[in-house]
Amino acid sequence: MREAAFVKQNVDRWQTYEKMLLNPGGISPEKKAEIFIQLTDDLSFARTQYPQGETVQYLNHLSSKIHAQVYKNKKEEAGRFITFWTKEVPLLCIKLQKPFFYSILIFVISTTIGALSTLNDDSFVRLIMGDAYVNMTLENIKSGNPTGVYANQSQLNMFFMITFNNVRVSFFAFAAGILLSMGTGYLLFRNGIMLGSFFAMFFQHNLLNDAILVVMLHGTLEISAIILAGGAGLHMGNSILFPGTFSRMESFKRGAKEGLKLVMGLMPVFIVAGFIESFITRYSNMPDLFKVIIIVASLAFIIFYFFIYPFRIKQLAHAQN
Repeated sequence: MREAAFVKQNVDRWQTYEKMLLNPGGISPEKKAEIFIQLTDDLSFARTQYPQGETVQYLNHLSSKIHAQVYKNKKEEAGRFITFWTKEVPLLCIKLQKPFFYSILIFVISTTIGALSTLNDDSFVRLIMGDAYVNMTLENIKSGNPTGVYANQSQLNMFFMITFNNVRVSFFAFAAGILLSMGTGYLLFRNGIMLGSFFAMFFQHNLLNDAILVVMLHGTLEISAIILAGGAGLHMGNSILFPGTFSRMESFKRGAKEGLKLVMGLMPVFIVAGFIESFITRYSNMPDLFKVIIIVASLAFIIFYFFIYPFRIKQLAHAQN
């Protein structure tokens, strides 16, 4: 093949690559690898057939540029552990704002139902929480230590047990979304009923303020993370129900991948919540001011990181472009 024919056959593709390399941030690592392989193949052919031609110089220039991008991308992989939480998870939260809202709504409604049901029927809390737990709590109330359940176990064992349980609950809340979102909705509803019943029981004994200050020390992070994981489950379920322009399978794959990424991003939240519940909540007699500070700081973090910071990152990205 003559050099002119070789150039004519491939020039459109090379020019497309050249334009793409002007914005390397918009090219996926897989696409960069594909371009690099194709360009090096073309360069190898040109060097063999037209060693003195200008085509070799042109292809060598393009190959060098894509090689630099591939090499740079490999170095950036080492820092992805940090950027996963500083960029990837926050940007994903923008896409999940609507599922988050529905998850919060389900939880608030179910918590209200649980509280009202307990206030109108004393036996309801036993149906939801179990006789053993209710009897233990009533005994703690009589002994003057209503939240004593948090001091009954060793701190380290409690930390691992609680953290594992929280991760398990969040994963189930997400995975249940495969049942067309109904599974996730049920788990959110069930947990909300339990929380409402729990607080209503303490309200009936004039201990609601103490219960809220103690439970929400760790519960602010723990409950928020479960609700957010529920939002990830609803997102996955909705990707099956409403595939849009994608095939149903492709939409499901995307929804599952994004939802799982969000759940993985919640791991540090569950670890901190488990630490607070195991090492701090047991000191229920600490000054109320300290409790309020921890609760407010936890809530501020959730609101900022999952609802405010993502939009700031997006605005900064648009400004840079």
